[in-house]
Amino acid sequence: MQSTLVAPPPPPPPPQSGEVVSLRRAAPRAASHANSAKALHALFDAEWEYTMRENPTYASALGDKRYNDRWEDVSLANVERQHQHTLEVQKKLGAINRGTLSKIDQINYDMFKRDIDNALDDYQFKTYLLPLNQRDGIQTLDGFTRNLTFNSTKDYEDWIARLNAFPTLMDQTIALMREGIKQKQMHPKVIMQRVPAQIDKQIVAPEESGFYKPFKEMSHSVPDADQQRLQAAAQEAIANKVIPAYKKLKEFFVREYLPASYDQVGAWQRPNGDKAYAFYVREYTTTDLTPDQIHELGLKEVARIKAEMEQIKEKTGFKGTMPEFFNFLRTDPQFFYNTPDELLTSYRARAKRIDPMLVKLFKTLPRLPYGVEPIPDIEAPDTTTAYYNQGSADGTRAGTYFVNLYKPETRPKWEMMALSLHESVPGHHLQISRGMELGEIPKFRRYGYLSAFGEGWGLYAESLGDEMGLYNDPYDKFGQLTYDMWRAVRLVVDTGMHAKKWTRQQAIDYFMQNAAKTQDRQCMDRGEEVVSCQSSVKATNK
Repeated sequence: MQSTLVAPPPPPPPPQSGEVVSLRRAAPRAASHANSAKALHALFDAEWEYTMRENPTYASALGDKRYNDRWEDVSLANVERQHQHTLEVQKKLGAINRGTLSKIDQINYDMFKRDIDNALDDYQFKTYLLPLNQRDGIQTLDGFTRNLTFNSTKDYEDWIARLNAFPTLMDQTIALMREGIKQKQMHPKVIMQRVPAQIDKQIVAPEESGFYKPFKEMSHSVPDADQQRLQAAAQEAIANKVIPAYKKLKEFFVREYLPASYDQVGAWQRPNGDKAYAFYVREYTTTDLTPDQIHELGLKEVARIKAEMEQIKEKTGFKGTMPEFFNFLRTDPQFFYNTPDELLTSYRARAKRIDPMLVKLFKTLPRLPYGVEPIPDIEAPDTTTAYYNQGSADGTRAGTYFVNLYKPETRPKWEMMALSLHESVPGHHLQISRGMELGEIPKFRRYGYLSAFGEGWGLYAESLGDEMGLYNDPYDKFGQLTYDMWRAVRLVVDTGMHAKKWTRQQAIDYFMQNAAKTQDRQCMDRGEEVVSCQSSVKATNK
């Protein structure tokens, strides 16, 4: 093969003076960018580790078992220590030059800063003095076992260690509530009066306790001898530590806390309640809208959705007025199941109907599966129609769409499709599980929950029922509009109670005039932030 001689390329022309300057500046800029990015992500990593240490139940729920033998320290002293830590983190973040970061890291910076700033603002309103409400708190902590996996002897030993440490957590919780009484940081009596019955359900024989549930069907990987030892230790801890702690809570709650709770509803009753409520409106909506502006928005949305409801009512062939149609939907037996089993079977059937439709709209689906399970009996009378419990970050525990089977005769069929789209797929399960798989973003974003985005996605997911052909029945479509109306109404009644001093009855009356949901459930359903009918300032997140 004949070779070919190739002349070497000519040397590059000498740089002009301006180019020399730009090259000299480029190196420091690159170094500055690298240093800022390195400092930022080092802060992210350090804070994530701190979050896991300080929030061991959150770590456990994500599948991080390093702190499985302990509860959070919720003492007043630790609350103050954590606040001082947050102030230090704010200083560290402020020392990082945001302008030298990439566009992606600027977004990460801004979102992290928002979390820090909100935590500092939240501290001044002392919501840490409100450790429980009718939906969530130490009185229902046995349900936490659903967030754990028990595959080894150590898993069970860690849970027993938590059971033995339970009295400390209870004492700290009562101390927070007692301080809440002093500082008038209380929930309304109308919702707190549900709590004593929840406490009573914890004062049972050890083997009947929800805290003992993991020991009833233990993992086959645990030797028989260990199983008997662990079961005995768990029963002893529940009998001697957990149940006496609940008896102490019951006495304190009935004698001191409930009588001190507010007789009226509304955040305006609390110290700085108006400022606190305005802050939470901004935090949970991620806007600068005032409570008055939210109220007006709600009124406009109610009017818009009413017009759409009229159109669907006509499609059903119903000849009466809208109030008469509401009554028809609330009372006609055709819209209700007779038993909890029938209701659960129907929820699961709807999930199976939705699942195969996802590939028509989404290119990438999460790897983590989900199941449909009943809300535990201890919670069901006082909680929402349904909620989603995210799976673990390590993929060892699936996500769960929990549905409420209490009083099936009050849970209409026409709301089930929209609810399933919101809580399971393509709603919360798809969005949260897919987000956890995005390894290129910091952990605080992958595993955190931004209500405006998460609930906004759930609302969007409900709307996809049209594209997926799941609202062919006009009653199912009316169910979607009912949830739209329910949210719009909540904008009105929440701001009405917390900013405009509406009474609870005014809120209920407005609900009944504009939404088809049944009266005995509408004011406590789903408990989403800012707009819960019975909430005060800040409702519990899912």
